[in-house]
Amino acid sequence: MLNITKNILSRRVALAAIAVAAVSVSVLSVSGPAVAEDKKDLKVGIISGEDEDVWRVVTAEAAKKGLTIETVVFNDYTQPNEALERGEIDANAFQHLPYLENQIKTNGYKIVPVGYTGVWPIGLYSNKHKTLADLPEGAVVGVPNDPSNEGRALRVLQNEGLIKLKDGTGILATIADIAENPKKLEIKELDAGIVGRSVEDLDAAVVNTDWALKSGLTPENRIAQEPVADNPYRNFIAVREESKDEPWVKPLVEAYQNDAVKAEFDRVYKGTGISAY
Repeated sequence: MLNITKNILSRRVALAAIAVAAVSVSVLSVSGPAVAEDKKDLKVGIISGEDEDVWRVVTAEAAKKGLTIETVVFNDYTQPNEALERGEIDANAFQHLPYLENQIKTNGYKIVPVGYTGVWPIGLYSNKHKTLADLPEGAVVGVPNDPSNEGRALRVLQNEGLIKLKDGTGILATIADIAENPKKLEIKELDAGIVGRSVEDLDAAVVNTDWALKSGLTPENRIAQEPVADNPYRNFIAVREESKDEPWVKPLVEAYQNDAVKAEFDRVYKGTGISAY
């Protein structure tokens, strides 16, 4: 009888131990994500060039808030969103909303903006002609060939009366949407990174400001520019949708949106870019 009682007690003790272990695992499982959300080490994707200088100051400002930022430098616009979507980086900072919306439509990314950085008004540049009026009939004009920037470039030409787009054309316009072309411009679609370096071979080209700087173009070469007021092409810091409310997001944005970063931004971009927050 005594042995039976001992066996029963032993089984009860064993079952109790299993139950405690199960509760411990459950507690660890619940607390795990909370610890992950309070992360202090971040990887942020940026584009190579002038922004590397700006983000050195952002990194210093973030350190004051207890964040350690490692910038991951990319050489083209397609990689940072893919890396963010895969979780290889925690945030990126290089794009405007029309570009992101097209990327989401094309690739199904779940990425959202969390804080504005700057805006670079796109311009029409020429080394051959001093004014718009000097552009001859049949002039060859380069535009970026990626969907969001091509539409943006065509709107610069439309704003200056060089072409007219079809009614109802959205921001992703292409040369197929040109309804009127009174000067019979020959519009060449080129990669965004190439169009600026091709100005010597063209009558004019619509070039993103960051690529204009890389190509050695200056405001003196610019014969037209898109309006700054109500510009939909402000760049921003972006994160995965699931991360937008995590506690590190706000201090990351604040690390960018401050006077120290603005001073470096102005120094690096020499007025071609404008702080957008």
